Amino acid sequence: MSATVTETSSDRTVDIRRPSYTPSAATLDSTTSTAAEVAVADEKSTNKWGRNESYDNGPDGGYGWFVIIGCFLAQFTSFGPALQWGVMQEHFERVFENVPNAQLQLSFAGTIMELVVDLMGPVFQVLASRYGIRPVLVLGSLISVLGLELAGFTTQIWHLYLTQGVLFGAGASLLYVAAMSVPAQWFNKRRGFGLSLVSSGAGVGGVVLPFLSTEINSKLGAGWTYRILGFVCLAGNVITCSLVKEKYPRNKKVKVVEDGEQEPHTSQPSLGEIFDFGILKDTNYLIWVISTMISVMGYFVPFFFLQSYATQHLELSNSDATSITAVMAACTCVGRITMGLISDKIGRMNTLIIAHFISSLSAFLIWVFAYNYGTLMAFAVVFGLVCSSYFALMSPITATIVGIDLFPTGLSVLLLTNMIPVFGPTIASAVETRVDSEPYFSYKIFTGITFLLGGLILLFLKLKMTKSILSKI
Repeated sequence: MSATVTETSSDRTVDIRRPSYTPSAATLDSTTSTAAEVAVADEKSTNKWGRNESYDNGPDGGYGWFVIIGCFLAQFTSFGPALQWGVMQEHFERVFENVPNAQLQLSFAGTIMELVVDLMGPVFQVLASRYGIRPVLVLGSLISVLGLELAGFTTQIWHLYLTQGVLFGAGASLLYVAAMSVPAQWFNKRRGFGLSLVSSGAGVGGVVLPFLSTEINSKLGAGWTYRILGFVCLAGNVITCSLVKEKYPRNKKVKVVEDGEQEPHTSQPSLGEIFDFGILKDTNYLIWVISTMISVMGYFVPFFFLQSYATQHLELSNSDATSITAVMAACTCVGRITMGLISDKIGRMNTLIIAHFISSLSAFLIWVFAYNYGTLMAFAVVFGLVCSSYFALMSPITATIVGIDLFPTGLSVLLLTNMIPVFGPTIASAVETRVDSEPYFSYKIFTGITFLLGGLILLFLKLKMTKSILSKI
């Protein structure tokens, strides 16, 4: 049983037969052309990867712009507190200065937080598939706010592991995965731009929350900093829960061109229907996963340690250090939107490859030689503009590689594998404590190498898929 879906591009109209069931990876490979073959067959098409983006033929936007606002706030409240962790870590390093290896131990709080965010990705898929998006968003909001409120009562380092690490991380994950998966349903040709707007919420949070945390912390202490931060996140989450909804909920009829309305399934989906692990047979997808695991390892290192580097190694003031961190976060906001716009022009994978190489060069050529406020600010600007491109482009690139039918499983598995790179800051800290070099030198080299390797692997994937260095993908 199949339905005919008509996709219109600027050059032609394509008639695509889309199965009404979810095919396996093997079925896709045997019945349809690969993305690379589609590109070669029609170089003039403005959408060479139409097979993987044909599921949404309606106009971009509409209510989707309200969904963008809600998901933007979800990114603000989930990633924002994560990006301001560097401010709180610098504070707790002074609080626990008599604790051996306090910096290393505190870095585990941030690591656990990011680990739980990735670990809960599959949980989100199961809950959303059974109960819908909104109940999951409400649950994530309550858990994340509870984690921040309880973190305000921290008296020992391990308290942060449980509160900001486990509780906040679990709640933030439910919000974050929804923010990265739902908007794609409402956009097609402008999907890169739409998702870049969503992911810029993390950058805005990284600008606002460090200043807010620094001011409150200096006047009221860490306890009230976390409590006020929790209420700020609660306000944003209420708006998110009100605005975000799926375009095609499971319990609604789906319109198709020839067959009219399809009745939705009345039974709860089985685990096998929710997860199609045949995706792990896709070599291109596995290469994509390896690339992300390596490059994301270096992403959080500057956000975790730049504040301490500025105050403890360069002996800058707290306000100067916070300014540098905030500028870097602001640049991630601008960079995500800019990279989203560029990706719709030159290709999403092409954009990410370029961003990885620039991130690597900024660590090797700027941060390594940053011994004053101006040079360190230059690094914050350049690195901030390009470093977070992955988070803006991970969803559309995954959809391009695996197709929209396997996209939910692809995104969940990708987030699950991202548990490995969240140990990046901890690994970098362990290296730093064991090498005889200039302080923080290991962090600089670690950041540069991870982005360089990730970019090279991604370049190999592009060549494997398209057989051309100049192709748009």
